[in-house]
Amino acid sequence: MAQNFDIAIRGCGIVGRTLALLLANQRLQVALIQTAAPLTIPAQNDVRAYSLNTAARSLLASVRGWPEGTAVTPVLQMQVFGDNGGELNFSAREQGVDALNWMVDVPALEAQLATAVRFQPLITELSGEHADTQSVPLTVICEGRASRTRAELGVAFDIKAYDQHAVAARVRCALPHGQTARQWFQSGASAAQADILALLPTGGEDGHEVALVWSVPPAKAQALMAMTDSDFAQALAEACAHSQGAMELTGKRAVWPLQLAQATPWIGALPGQPQRSFALAGDAAHAMHPLAGQGLNVGLTDVAELARVLAEREFWRPLNDLKLLRRYARARQADVKAMAWVTDNLQNLFAQQGPVLPPLRNWGLNAFNHLGPIKRWAAANAMR
Repeated sequence: MAQNFDIAIRGCGIVGRTLALLLANQRLQVALIQTAAPLTIPAQNDVRAYSLNTAARSLLASVRGWPEGTAVTPVLQMQVFGDNGGELNFSAREQGVDALNWMVDVPALEAQLATAVRFQPLITELSGEHADTQSVPLTVICEGRASRTRAELGVAFDIKAYDQHAVAARVRCALPHGQTARQWFQSGASAAQADILALLPTGGEDGHEVALVWSVPPAKAQALMAMTDSDFAQALAEACAHSQGAMELTGKRAVWPLQLAQATPWIGALPGQPQRSFALAGDAAHAMHPLAGQGLNVGLTDVAELARVLAEREFWRPLNDLKLLRRYARARQADVKAMAWVTDNLQNLFAQQGPVLPPLRNWGLNAFNHLGPIKRWAAANAMR
């Protein structure tokens, strides 16, 4: 006998599991559907780590999804270096907060959310092949950028491909990271040679390990992936001016293409089924450059807003009501476009070459670093 569900969520990643827990807290029956083969990356080889802000931390803690111990590293300082002497610094003390953000190991976060889901009786986990959700009024698609369901629904996913790939790795440094996130914008002889390099502290407050995200042109990414571990570590140490001393890789490297993308529309009725609706959230709805570290924060804000809209609906309005779902889409699309605009323009700014622009943009970094009230306001908005 088929079970009656209020909502189906397609995708069992961090965004999908968080949404399932939020909706179960509203006493809704949730079908959480695994639609792709689960990742089987050994924890010691998983290079993924996310920078999460205060809102994301509070949201995950509210559903018992926040990990503990050395899986979480509070970031107390952020240093941004331009390509021609520019520098920008943020500190938690300057902002009057305990941390600017938190670096969280993905395997620990996923395991914590999986445990929370298992102990929530209103969530039923299903596989895509055996998921009977034909009568569910609302389906939320959280399958990521390569969402098959989004494609089957005919939803457009407009992509601007950057001429960059992200190379990621975990690196052990001779010097402790000091709970400092460091980022370098590095120009080359042409726009096609511009790099963005980030070293993000992991392994707890006293750790020596960092998560590397190095955005480089595709040819350079290929060359970096072909290097031996020792040659790669040497190239990395030189690229960040030996700021962390000698370096060594602690696992395998990963690489993926970077893009700016937006789905249209975010909500709608299922084709031929006017009594059933869909909504997109997370990377299934949008993608942006990782230089600001906001990808998962934006996705978690999606599901927080969707859960709020559903919780505050009029008693007579069904879950599949498109007017209701438009409240969610309107609220989120404006914020996502604003964040995408910021990341896209920052990427473009440091990709541009010429005799005038590099000195000008680095002068701007230095000038902004001395605008105390404005800098504090900008940092406070980034931490929300």
